[in-house]
Amino acid sequence: MTSLAPLLQVFFTDRLITQRHSSSNTIASYRDTITLLLGYVCAQTGKKASDIDIGDLDADTITGFLHHLEEVRGNSVRTRNTRLAAIHSLFAYAALRNHEHAEAIQRVLAIPAARQRRTIVTWLESAEADALLAACDPGTRTGRRDHALFTLAIQTGLRISELLSLTIADIHTGAGAHVHCLGKGRKERRTPLLPATVTVLKQWITEHGGLPGAPLFTSSTGRGLSRDAIEHRISHTIAIASASCPSLIGKHVSMHTLRHTAAMRLLHAGVDTTVIALWLGHEQIVTTNIYLHADMTLKEAAIAKVTPLSVPAAGRYQPTDTVLAFLAAL
Repeated sequence: MTSLAPLLQVFFTDRLITQRHSSSNTIASYRDTITLLLGYVCAQTGKKASDIDIGDLDADTITGFLHHLEEVRGNSVRTRNTRLAAIHSLFAYAALRNHEHAEAIQRVLAIPAARQRRTIVTWLESAEADALLAACDPGTRTGRRDHALFTLAIQTGLRISELLSLTIADIHTGAGAHVHCLGKGRKERRTPLLPATVTVLKQWITEHGGLPGAPLFTSSTGRGLSRDAIEHRISHTIAIASASCPSLIGKHVSMHTLRHTAAMRLLHAGVDTTVIALWLGHEQIVTTNIYLHADMTLKEAAIAKVTPLSVPAAGRYQPTDTVLAFLAAL
């Protein structure tokens, strides 16, 4: 047995589960990354996974794997960087245990994350959000469940993983109504609920009829919903809502769009970004600043306050030298 096998075992059981108390989502993501990496190395070297050693995972191999993710598997830069973060975590732990591979480990840890192209976030305008909720069929249990789910997501901005993990006991509808969730990084968060949202959730919980520890949103068989099921339901409902709200036609809407919608509503209401960061459970305020970049209303209001300076227009610079002309044309 190579030194990699026991390293992987203690990394997952001791480092991630015992020491860091990593969430099931994190463990699954790291597991999938290592599985893909080992599969790639097996295909490249002809070795079995159990025969691969840490020395086989040098910087060139890891770089080739990252290239494989983007070029062959068609993964995005974000996914590529997520995989690299998992590999870095494994190798940072290996640096404490496998000193004989210190040089190779440091080379892997030096591999930088790729720069990502920042895309403008998508959110639902008030009319679009209303159309989405109105498209949920009140005559069916599924429609009433979707209405409660989307209402909660739009008002609170909970992540899809947080919505999936909610139980009936997490919804507090009395004085100081709020929803309690265990968010990213195992951080507890309590988000206030508006009276309209409380009314919708009370009706759903009554119809649900489950015990306090039961999943809040379930399928027709009583099981908790999956990510794919929720994304399918929102796609289905958006298709229906597009008939009454043409602006939804061709607009990509996911559950994360509803999270963006909650953030933009808070921003338009004048809520400070530091409060929005706490509301959404962002680790850093810079994450919340994407909503400032996306909001044209705030940008137009800012530019309206700027008084144009009465400065004569300057002529365009013309280089007087062929070398300078070449450089200016680059």
